[in-house]
Amino acid sequence: MPTGIAIRDVREQLFDAAERILLRDGANALTSRAVTTEAGVAKGVLHRHFEDFDAFLADLVLDRVGRIEIRSRALRESAGTGSVLDNLTAALTGLFGTIALRIVGLVIARDALRARLREARGPGVPVLREATAMVARYLAAERGLGRIPADADVDLLAPTLVGAAHLLFTDAEDATPGTEEVRRVVAAVVAVG
Repeated sequence: MPTGIAIRDVREQLFDAAERILLRDGANALTSRAVTTEAGVAKGVLHRHFEDFDAFLADLVLDRVGRIEIRSRALRESAGTGSVLDNLTAALTGLFGTIALRIVGLVIARDALRARLREARGPGVPVLREATAMVARYLAAERGLGRIPADADVDLLAPTLVGAAHLLFTDAEDATPGTEEVRRVVAAVVAVG
């Protein structure tokens, strides 16, 4: 790209390029050169906007985690509508059927990235931590409405659901799990119909 031509929303352009690489080729293929090539910009563009590549990756993860927070509000607002089983199945399928699974792999694979994220957001694996909070808040709302038992331990059910769904999607090498597979897991963990 010629010098002196302004690039609109360069951060989002770089983030979108990184996401495409993660989805297509996985975390091992994610390099600063691959991102700038995919984005169609000079390599120096990334380094003008970010301290280093791990800073770029940390901002990418935090940006994508922000999208989970939007999903969380929508799930919480669905409390009292539809069925608990359908709401949780849709939320978990929607979450792990996206870039979220690749982000978890990226965070686990890069120690420096994990350290930066721990500094920024505290302990836990981003995406999994936010997904667990999302499910716990939803279950608490449903418990408050009497749609799940009053003694349901939402702080135990939420990580169990997220962990089971994560494993279900992680284990799917050739095809993502179908809605029925996720639904069966949710029904077994939450024991609702």
